[in-house]
Amino acid sequence: MDSPPSEGESSTSQGESSTSQGELSPSRTVSRSSMMESIRSYGLSRLAGIKIDTDELSRRLLMPQYLRLAMLDSITKKDVDGGDQHFPSSGSADVPCPESPMIVFINPRSGGRNGPLLKERLQKLISEEQVLDLEDVKPHEFVRYGLACIEKWANDGDFCAKEIRQNIRIVVAGGDGTVGWVLGCLGELNQNGREPVPPVAIIPLGTGNDLSRSFGWGGSYPFTWKSGIKKTLHRASVGPVSNLDSWHVVVQMPGGEVADPPHSLKAAEECSLDKTLEIEGDLPDKVNFYEGVFYNYFSIGMDAKVAYGFHHFRNEKPHLAQGPLANKLYGRLSTLVTVAVRVGFSQLAQVIHV
Repeated sequence: MDSPPSEGESSTSQGESSTSQGELSPSRTVSRSSMMESIRSYGLSRLAGIKIDTDELSRRLLMPQYLRLAMLDSITKKDVDGGDQHFPSSGSADVPCPESPMIVFINPRSGGRNGPLLKERLQKLISEEQVLDLEDVKPHEFVRYGLACIEKWANDGDFCAKEIRQNIRIVVAGGDGTVGWVLGCLGELNQNGREPVPPVAIIPLGTGNDLSRSFGWGGSYPFTWKSGIKKTLHRASVGPVSNLDSWHVVVQMPGGEVADPPHSLKAAEECSLDKTLEIEGDLPDKVNFYEGVFYNYFSIGMDAKVAYGFHHFRNEKPHLAQGPLANKLYGRLSTLVTVAVRVGFSQLAQVIHV
């Protein structure tokens, strides 16, 4: 995981600078205060006084056009060789390579109505090919075809492809579920001996963003700060790399039950159980297994039921899930309704304490 840099940053905060244009109106003061709180919670306050040059940032992040097009064609065609026509016959020795090549995955359903706007801003900075919409490109498709295309040409002697594969970094714009989805797919690289695994930075667009908080990326993204995206990409390109523990989980269900698992769980045809486990009762004749990877925590019971319900609610009615506040309200109401159905409204006082 990519962690924000802790040294070499300015401590100047825009919230402390003076103004010569007279006093701010109350509404403008509140708006500015809210924006600065968002910036501080996101961990960007130390970068507020640093000017990030757009051209210099693009130079460090932007992959050569032939590699961008080859990668995207390989993903679209689901064929590692799908982008071969873009590679120069004369080689790439004279092609400048970026210091910190970057791929951004963005979940347009996260962040309320700001997801598409964020996507547009990112594409202007680092090209359309390097900003992947999760509605169109799944993380495993990038790993199996796009990144594999770069690996293929790196192994064939393309110098720029080799440098990019070695130094590439990933940014995920979404909630904890989206981050976990991408991390799980990148885990295939380690399992298949395709190191190094690219480090991952986070633009927190979800409701809780606990994983983002754990690594210093904050609990929300300051959409109102126009230079926030440049600061974020700068941090992601120079931040130190930290290790993240992960756990493999297997869920066993009686055969025949219909399930629609989230991205973090995939159906497994067969699975070996730990012989030291104590299993109460008899196993059913037919068993379905689902397996996946989790990071911060794995929920079981009512908490998982509410999160699972919100996942379907947002897919079916995205216009009602327009941001963290509305999403949290849905979670509170869903919890209340779930408890009420289980125990009855007359007994709520016995299970809820304020």
